[in-house]
Amino acid sequence: MPKTVSDVVIERLKDWGVTQVFGFPGDGIGAFDGALADAERDGEGIEYIRPTHEEICALMATAYAKFTGKVGVCVATSSPGGFHMINGLYDARMDNQPVVAIVGQQGLDSLGTFTQQESNLERAFQDVACYVQTVVSPAQVEAVVDTAFRTAKARLQPAVIVLPHDVQSMKAVTPPAAHWVARASRVPASTAITPPEHELRKAAEILNAGERVTFLVGAGAQGATDEVLRAAELTGAGIITALRGKDVIPANVPFHTQQVGLLGSLPSLHQIHDCDTLLMLGTNYPYGEFLPETGSARAIQVDLKPEQMGIRYPTEVNLWGDVKATLEALIPMLKAKDDLSWQRKIIDEMEGWEREEEAEAMAGYDDGANPRRFYFELNKQLPDNVIVTADAGTTADWYAHHLRFRRGMRGDLSGRLATMLAAMPYATAAKFAYPDRPVICTIGDGAFQMLGMNELITVKKYLNRFPNKQFVVMIMHNNDLGQVSWEMRTEDANPVWRTAQDVESIDYAGYARLLGFQGIRVESDDEASEAIKTALAFDGVTVIDAIVSRNIPPLPPQITKQYAKNTGIALLQGDPFELDVIKDSATALATEGIERVKGALHIGRDDSKG
Repeated sequence: MPKTVSDVVIERLKDWGVTQVFGFPGDGIGAFDGALADAERDGEGIEYIRPTHEEICALMATAYAKFTGKVGVCVATSSPGGFHMINGLYDARMDNQPVVAIVGQQGLDSLGTFTQQESNLERAFQDVACYVQTVVSPAQVEAVVDTAFRTAKARLQPAVIVLPHDVQSMKAVTPPAAHWVARASRVPASTAITPPEHELRKAAEILNAGERVTFLVGAGAQGATDEVLRAAELTGAGIITALRGKDVIPANVPFHTQQVGLLGSLPSLHQIHDCDTLLMLGTNYPYGEFLPETGSARAIQVDLKPEQMGIRYPTEVNLWGDVKATLEALIPMLKAKDDLSWQRKIIDEMEGWEREEEAEAMAGYDDGANPRRFYFELNKQLPDNVIVTADAGTTADWYAHHLRFRRGMRGDLSGRLATMLAAMPYATAAKFAYPDRPVICTIGDGAFQMLGMNELITVKKYLNRFPNKQFVVMIMHNNDLGQVSWEMRTEDANPVWRTAQDVESIDYAGYARLLGFQGIRVESDDEASEAIKTALAFDGVTVIDAIVSRNIPPLPPQITKQYAKNTGIALLQGDPFELDVIKDSATALATEGIERVKGALHIGRDDSKG
């Protein structure tokens, strides 16, 4: 039987299926940490994984939730530790992930007295959490823990449990049948929600009437791959995936045109412009400028987050429901289309786009290796069941453009928060979630210096617990905060400001060897394939230190007048890399243009397929 409040929390965590927590110790959470240690010694504990910072704990809990579909749990001490977790919890909030954070607090008598490390944690976490509550008595703890988990799972948001230090060691009690005392359930709320039949029929009528149907599929459609594909087959739809939904639809589906937007494909952009019907499945795609013009397409949205429906585009039908359950009910109402010309057009365009992407990856530059080449070569060698992460810098562009996931592969990054920090914590969490699967972290040198270098220490600490030790970190080493540099040019017409943008160069391969890992430095395009092959053949950790150009533009599929004008103004105002940017941009644009001309003339196309 549990002896203390902390013991009750641990037992309740196990009842909710928790097997791992990501934590960092401190005196404010000390009694709870002690109870975790006692449970570990008794062989009945929860695995306690301790990275190098509390922010990483929260990011890892978020990634764990993304990759497993379970609730991620993070633990930290009072004020400073709890505050450090807030950024990672916002990642969970903005990407709709269930996370429970357990945060220490000073003793009950200290609350409101301005003593050391006493702060109003409920107020601090109020915006980020769907539920935040301080436990003030032993009879209350079960209800607080159960409500935190049930609410986080149902609302797909983080919840926070605040445990004052003295409460942690109070004697446990069985909640009595008494006034004010809640006796809670350890059962989650069902989220397999299906909309009413009349709403489904309205959606089916719109889809059946559509002649050019496009599906925009997000991460909220995880687990519904077969249903999405069946619905697309019946409606003759093309499929676009949001960046976080990239792994929901296998790349070998010929009418899957990957992403849309600044880091999307031209066939996806054409789909969006030309479709007459749009079905949004589990996505809160944030870029309204890359959705159809108002009135040009009839639209339907399916999501478990009703507050996020109908706010990007004026949808006709909003189906509040789980994507899989909703499609299972909707598919019998769909009529198979005989005319598949729309889908065939999409397939043809995507074949041309893939030739264009290959040509851009194979282009050579004088001022460093081509970062696209590394992603292109990596894609050809991706092992089955691999998990790939990326940061939110230019690596997200190359990840979107060149990686093609087969069924069973996973890939993810920080979505709406778009923090560069997440790539390594995500990769490390993926390895803990699936220790028998290979993991690849693709990351820029700026992001690697933020949280990547210290997380290699976490990997070193726990490496022997992984039956499959394949862990590859591919660093785009260009001494630049590249995404921000290009945003300065293209969004604000400002030249690169080296005082802020330069990243101090270090020997990342040497740092890996210092930790006992394999480090490979690559300085030319022709070495990329062999470096990746060597890394994937190694049963251990490999860091690929890829010395790449900082001047290769992450070109959108279609350059707007404003994009071109701002870039030109920035270069004319004294951009320190003006000549190299012009030269590398010209090479990229010329390669892109040549491939589009060849596609239009059917040069290099295998017509035997069609």
